[in-house]
Amino acid sequence: MKHLITPEAKIVVSVNWTDRWQVYTRLQELNMSCACGMNQPLTVEISNVTAAIQLWSVVQQFTASRCQLIQTLERCWYL
Repeated sequence: MKHLITPEAKIVVSVNWTDRWQVYTRLQELNMSCACGMNQPLTVEISNVTAAIQLWSVVQQFTASRCQLIQTLERCWYL
């Protein structure tokens, strides 16, 4: 099996501009490399699976409805 080694991916995160700063701040608290300039999109460097999951989780906190968050938590608890 061949393993591909890829450099860190820079992801542009599409979140509401009112939530962008909070997402950025939370990602920094998680020691994730990210940038959020004035009138610029939020970009995040993803270097491994854990970082991708953390990014997904943080974005979900700000974009998912309460019902969706509860369903996700229940599915995780069940597993």
